[in-house]
Amino acid sequence: MVEIEDKEKKFQELDEYMREVGYDPSMLINILHKAQEIFLWLPQEVMEFIAEKLRIPKSRVRGVVTFYNFFSTKPVGRIQIKVCLGTACYVKGGDKVMERFLDELGLKEEGEVTPDGMFSVHAVRCVGACSMAPVVLIGESDFYGRMSPDKVPRLVKKYKKIAEEMKAGERK
Repeated sequence: MVEIEDKEKKFQELDEYMREVGYDPSMLINILHKAQEIFLWLPQEVMEFIAEKLRIPKSRVRGVVTFYNFFSTKPVGRIQIKVCLGTACYVKGGDKVMERFLDELGLKEEGEVTPDGMFSVHAVRCVGACSMAPVVLIGESDFYGRMSPDKVPRLVKKYKKIAEEMKAGERK
């Protein structure tokens, strides 16, 4: 029951944002960003909701979502860990860093979400910081250069604490 109410609140929040921008189809990318911020990813029902409210074809919404790589059509963790596997990072051990994150979080493969929905680990191709390879980006702005597999447990511990604080804040 709580999950249904939570979902309804999310749709209400998205609708309120679309109302603020006048249900303007030219604001589609901004609306999709807001939807992903609210839902963490863009499930089919959210894309259909947006298409209906903007009075545009579902195919147009889906086309924009699948064209841009910053939109996700699969569930992601609330805390996303992005490991660069571009050439410089890979050569300097980015793949080993990726493996260690997966092991520490109990995940089998890249893109999978932890059972509590808090974490997912993703490969990215380049973050433009090759001189600091290998590089990890956590969330939208926490950047870690010159990573090694040995540094991963400390980061996982730090972000698990943050995840617990996030959960505690939601229970209030």
